[in-house]
This record gives sequence, structure tokens and C-alpha cells, in this order.
Amino acid sequence: MDDDRRYRQRGYMDSDRDNQGRRTDERPRLGPRPPIDVTGPRLPRLVQTVVASRCYSCATTLPNGTDFKSTCPKCNVALHCCKQCAHFEPSTRFQCLKPVPARIVVKDQANECALFEARVTVARDATSSNSTTASTPAPRNSSDARAAFDNLFKKP
Repeated sequence: MDDDRRYRQRGYMDSDRDNQGRRTDERPRLGPRPPIDVTGPRLPRLVQTVVASRCYSCATTLPNGTDFKSTCPKCNVALHCCKQCAHFEPSTRFQCLKPVPARIVVKDQANECALFEARVTVARDATSSNSTTASTPAPRNSSDARAAFDNLFKKP
């Protein structure tokens, strides 16, 4: 073999590269992109959010001003417990994000922790006033529904 390569296939040692290691047939870069205009129009927020506390057991929305020393109105579990707390994290030491002096063994029973803070969730509001179904009136009888259907396919 008179060539220093074993196989005759195109590769990184081809002569169509310039001195910097770039191919000569590559397109030049266009430069930096312009910044995104943050003052432009924004899309309206169609989905409203609801901030509320929920029971850790049955996920019932608790009303504002709920006494967490009591029990859940639906399933009667204790609300002042570790699983209802905002600092509850199963992967940390003593399963709490705050430095607690002693471990609370049972996490779903009522306790007297001074660091308790009710867990608050943010969810989508399903009863939004912006929904499209609320803007179209429902047909009052079957002939109204049939007339609306016929109007869809009527030729002008």
C-alpha cells in the first residue's frame, strides 16, 4: 500500500478542509440573534388559577379560614399533621424541611409541631367565566337544535 490510510473512504483527513479544520463548503454564520422583544403583545391568560388548601387524604378543597386543629369535613382525618404541612418532604432527614429537634414517627396523626404551616396548592379554575361553552346558549327544544344544524349547511 502506497497510501498511509488503510481504507479509501472519505474521512477527517480529506483535503477539502482548510487550515482551521472547517470544511470549505460550510455556510458562514450570520452573527448573533437579535434579542427577543419583551415589550411586544402578550397572550391573554385564559385559564384562571385558584389558590387553596386541600386535604392530603381525600383532596377536598378546604374553605378559607379552616381551623387546622380540627379534622377534614369529608374524611375526618386530622389536618394538623405532618402530611398536611408545607414543610413535609419524604426524602429529607426526619421528613421535614425545617430543623426539627425530634422525629415525629406517625406522619398522618395530629401533632403539636410549632413549625406547622398549611400546605397551599395552586390549581386551574374549572369554573372559569371565560369558557366558550358559557357564551353559546343551549337550545330550548329539539326544533331549535334542528334549525341550528340546518343553518350550518344552508347554501347562500
